[in-house]
Amino acid sequence: MPKEFEVHREVVLPAGPQDVFAAVSAATGAWMFPKEEVPAVGGTGPGDAGVVAWEPPGRFAVRVEGEDGWFNSLEYLIEPREPGTTLLRYTHRGVFAEDWENRFDACDRHTDFYLHTLGQYLGHFNGRPVVYAAAEGPAASAGPDGFDLLLDELHLDKEVRVGDRLSVELDEVGVLEAEVDYRTPQFLGLRAADGLYRFFGRNAFGGPVGVTVHLFGDGVDPERTGRAWQAWLDGLYGGSDDSGSNDSGSNDSGSNDSGSDGSGSDGSGS
Repeated sequence: MPKEFEVHREVVLPAGPQDVFAAVSAATGAWMFPKEEVPAVGGTGPGDAGVVAWEPPGRFAVRVEGEDGWFNSLEYLIEPREPGTTLLRYTHRGVFAEDWENRFDACDRHTDFYLHTLGQYLGHFNGRPVVYAAAEGPAASAGPDGFDLLLDELHLDKEVRVGDRLSVELDEVGVLEAEVDYRTPQFLGLRAADGLYRFFGRNAFGGPVGVTVHLFGDGVDPERTGRAWQAWLDGLYGGSDDSGSNDSGSNDSGSNDSGSDGSGSDGSGS
């Protein structure tokens, strides 16, 4: 039975209100997923489809609606704090059509990861053009040990902590040198000199493992990058199937059931 949900967060971000407004409206590919792929998560002006509040730099909101009362909305209230910092009040509301508790849990946990990534973008790569790529593991990655296998491949164990560094060569991808900036049982965030690498243990919510990369260097080919990470996941889990993807992974942000986490399987936008 369809049921409404609400997720609310307040976070302090290392940038001024203008930069925060730009990040949550137009630069969503730098920390979540691109509005070009999932229009329901962002916009470039008050005339964009779904934009219901465009009040720079203090408020931005989007809302999409569907059949039988379904809707999904994101609201960002942006307040200046000390010089160079901003308080963001974030609210995500919507409807889950089924499996409410699992979907809400996924949405709630993804929200923390996305907002942390927003802070990492603003603190380390603010304003730089981004190349976004994503990949989703095959069905085998949805097993109980799916995320553990990924950590093993990165030469990390369950005790890895924020601040730990790694240098590892990955088949198809190449050498990855990075610092752990986020770690929970379901998620891993790595920050490298060229960008942000995010790993999603969505097997905890019944879905496949996913990867997104947000790269801020010159000359990056998004299609080639996506293919490389997809090949790495397929090789890690023993092959590919129809669940693999080179785009937004399992972002169901535009769907009427909001994926497994309310913003798509990514957690903030659907």
